[in-house]
Amino acid sequence: MIIFKSINKLNKEVNFKADIGFVPTMGALHQGHVSLIKKSQNKCKKTLVSIFVNPAQFNNKKDYKKYPKNIKNDIKLLKKLKVDYVLIPSINDVYTNKNKKKFKISKSKIILCAKYRPGHFEGVLSVINQFIKKLNINKIFLGEKDYQQYILIKEFLKKNSKVKTILCRTVRMKNGLAYSSRNRLLNSKSIKVSALFVSKIKRMFSLLRNNLDNRFILNNFLDKNKKFNIEYMELRNRNNLSKKINKKNVKIFFAFYVQGVRLIDNF
Repeated sequence: MIIFKSINKLNKEVNFKADIGFVPTMGALHQGHVSLIKKSQNKCKKTLVSIFVNPAQFNNKKDYKKYPKNIKNDIKLLKKLKVDYVLIPSINDVYTNKNKKKFKISKSKIILCAKYRPGHFEGVLSVINQFIKKLNINKIFLGEKDYQQYILIKEFLKKNSKVKTILCRTVRMKNGLAYSSRNRLLNSKSIKVSALFVSKIKRMFSLLRNNLDNRFILNNFLDKNKKFNIEYMELRNRNNLSKKINKKNVKIFFAFYVQGVRLIDNF
């Protein structure tokens, strides 16, 4: 495994024509990231993992500062997985001379997380734009837990590059809670409470999917679970996140807070 702290040095020493899969991360690696890496290793000859906590996608400075970091454990895990290349760039290396393009998403896209985290996805697209400009990658691997992010990046890359976006299934703990770097900010009680809540949502959605016209099911669920700090819970089309849904294309998206930590998921 070769670790690079400079994008220029990476470009000089790595042959990107050798079918390299790219797994962008913000560190605090967990089993969800492991799944992405293994998928890349299965589909590509070489795999590049980046670790970069992107300041542009945080609309809250406190959230940025408290984002979990453990670079030593991350590197140890990546070595164990036999990752080919690791990129750990600085902010100045990614956003050279602060010449970062500010992206805007259309009003129709300001839904779900975008509605509650203004500027977040603009920041995500900014860093993805920098990576595809500076790295000659052809495949990028993204997780299903961050589904809205996947859709926006996929649409962006389709318009601006030839990079292929590959979606990887959400990896869950034994209790059903999706792996997330933010889980590390929770105590054991909050993990248990969150897992039980997510399992209740899954059961409710299985009923709702078979009877989409009966919105009482969702409204009743929200009324009975007011003790949870639910930011949003919506039904959307898995293909384009529109409200044009049917039994085959519907997904449920939700975000909630526990112990002051924001968790998102979907089924």
